[in-house]
Formats: sequence, C-alpha cells, structure tokens
Amino acid sequence: MSSEGANHDELDFEFLGNVSGEPYLVQTNVYVNGTGDREQRHGLWFDPTVDFHTYSFFWNHHSIIFSVDDIPIRVFKNKEKKGVPYPKNQGMGIYGSLWNADDWATQGGRVKTNWSHSPFVTTFRSFEIDACDLSGEDTIAAGAKCGKLAQFLWDKPAKKRLEKSKKRQFKMVQNKYLVYDYCKDTARFTQMPKECLY
Repeated sequence: MSSEGANHDELDFEFLGNVSGEPYLVQTNVYVNGTGDREQRHGLWFDPTVDFHTYSFFWNHHSIIFSVDDIPIRVFKNKEKKGVPYPKNQGMGIYGSLWNADDWATQGGRVKTNWSHSPFVTTFRSFEIDACDLSGEDTIAAGAKCGKLAQFLWDKPAKKRLEKSKKRQFKMVQNKYLVYDYCKDTARFTQMPKECLY
C-alpha cells in the first residue's frame, strides 16, 4: 500500500528472490513521510509459488499488523506519544508489482537475476478491502471523515492489541521464522531507530 509523493507513507509485503531450492523470504517494511528502513524478513512455512495465500494488513490508529494466512507475522505499534512517526495522515492505494532488486534482495545482492528464466509472472486474486474510502476527498475532508478514533470497527477498543490466540501465533512466528529485524541490526544503525527503544 502506498500514498503518493516524495513524503509518502507505504506498507510493504516483498518476496525476495532466491536460488532454486532455497527457502523464500517475505520482507515487510513501513514508510512514514518518505522514510522506510524498517524491514523485517521472515521465512515462510510453505512454498508461496505452489498455491495462493492470503497476505493482509490490519492498519488502525493503534498498530499495523502484517499477516500471512491470518497468522500475524509483524506488529508495528503506534508510538507517536514517544515521538515515533506513524502513518495516519495520508490515504493509501493498493499496488502489486514485480521488479528487479538484485542489487540487494537476493542474498544481499550476491545472486543476480537470471534473465533467461523470463518472462516473470505474478498472479493475484480475491482482493478484499475494508477501509475508510477517500476517493475524491481532499486532505482536510479525509481527516474529518477517517480520523475519528473508534469511529470504525477496526478502531474499537477491542482492536488495540492482538487476541490471545493471535499473540501465541505471533510469538511462534517471531521465534521460528524471523530471520532479520532492523531493530536488532547494530551493524547498520549506530543509533537505533526510536521505535526500537520502547
């Protein structure tokens, strides 16, 4: 999902390239006001090329939950009160694409795209969007329409945190499948991002 412009907000599911036989990784990222660098990478417990799976964002005023087949793999909490930016002021559209990122995505750029395997194809089905519709709205009207806390089902108090069963699933995924977390990358960040400190 992404808004438009240089200072855009963006939520990503990215499948990183691999060498045949290697496990697939899915990377999530959060951009706020044009700044990303909030990546997490997870191994998957299935081969995503064999069948369709459900990849979803649950985004409200409290958190962004990234899920695969209704299993939460990442939770990005709203920590604005601690001075951490949170995407909430820009409407976003949904996009799907296929692009070459072999300068970084395939084993850190060590493995290059084998163009003899082209054309490369991706297939989507069953899009479901339950959101505050901003079609044709200006920014001020959008804020008034979508900005009231608890106005919509997804912002009700019960949606402030994961349910118990979802917490267990999330903990299992974090323990078993998380292979990279920017909040633990001390080689990359001499000063850890603010959201990683709380």
